[in-house]
Amino acid sequence: MIDSYEIPACELVIEEEIKHSRFISFLFQCDSELALKCALTDIKARYPGASHYCYAYIGADPGNDRLMGSSDDGEPAGSAGRPMLASLQGANLGEVAAVVVRYYGGTKLGVGGLVRAYTSGLKQGLSRLDRQLKQVRHPGSLNCNYAQLRDIEHLLTQYDALIEARAFEARITLRFQLAKGHRQAVNAALATLTQGECRANFDPSD
Repeated sequence: MIDSYEIPACELVIEEEIKHSRFISFLFQCDSELALKCALTDIKARYPGASHYCYAYIGADPGNDRLMGSSDDGEPAGSAGRPMLASLQGANLGEVAAVVVRYYGGTKLGVGGLVRAYTSGLKQGLSRLDRQLKQVRHPGSLNCNYAQLRDIEHLLTQYDALIEARAFEARITLRFQLAKGHRQAVNAALATLTQGECRANFDPSD
């Protein structure tokens, strides 16, 4: 299971004129199909009246082929969306989307010309795009007493954990998400903080 991968750190826009058509390529972080659709709606509002709004996205880590998609948006089949997706896959980036806006200039490009045109801005942009590392978090849990809760929650946030649930009974059960690389450090810190009383539990298969 992958522990980390690179994602876009910001949006990048490349604009070109190719045989009288205007191509505007957007690259940005995107972690779901819904996020892609929201971004597409925004781009259509910013650039109204274009001939085509083609897109491709990878909504998870680079190797996850279930959370990805593309659209030719009326261009000949396979001339835009799929080549755009191939460009994204070749960049070894996760949670990345591309939208290319085309204003038709009156000259037909043919399928080969369209493939080159729809990937030209992406290739330029991917080589310049700022990236950041995303740690993949895995589920964990621990039990503590009420007096320890505040200090333990503070410790977990220091290691960029996401606390998902708290169950208040005789003792408190915390459920959280934590990067795999932080597990040993968190348990060492918990042992010091609670004098060995508390330890985080993780699925050994993760």
